Amino acid sequence: MKLNQLTVLSVVIVLGLFISACGNDSSNGSQLTKNSNTPAGKSNYDAKFGEGKFKDVVLDEKLNESMADAGNKTFTAKCAACHKLTEEKLVGPGWKGVTSKRLPAWILNFITNTDEMINKDPEAQAQLEICLVRMPNQSLSDDDARSLLEFMRKNDGVK
Repeated sequence: MKLNQLTVLSVVIVLGLFISACGNDSSNGSQLTKNSNTPAGKSNYDAKFGEGKFKDVVLDEKLNESMADAGNKTFTAKCAACHKLTEEKLVGPGWKGVTSKRLPAWILNFITNTDEMINKDPEAQAQLEICLVRMPNQSLSDDDARSLLEFMRKNDGVK
């Protein structure tokens, strides 16, 4: 009997040591999972522009009709199943007014870098909480994204 008790006690001690060694120490390691490219507690994320390669996007005041037409085709093929051109939510949020709420760089970064934007951007995360469906990365080229932005501008009344 004493041998079984000693064996059980040894197993419990070993498990206890293992659990305490592998436990979740929030002061250690969690810094690496948040952003391993920046020092602990610092972030280079800018919510104004979002996460991606687009920073300073300058748009003409006048709409580029041929780009807007190309964007309409992209919308029909890749976006219309989840987004309406009104403010009404379908699966994702409606597009009406999006170009007055967000900078062009933010919109382009969201279109081309969807996963990282949802992971880092508070506004994208808030939309995810409302819509309950994560937008899939549509693998659009920069040109497709730019045309889609021009279509969004047309939808918002830019002439």
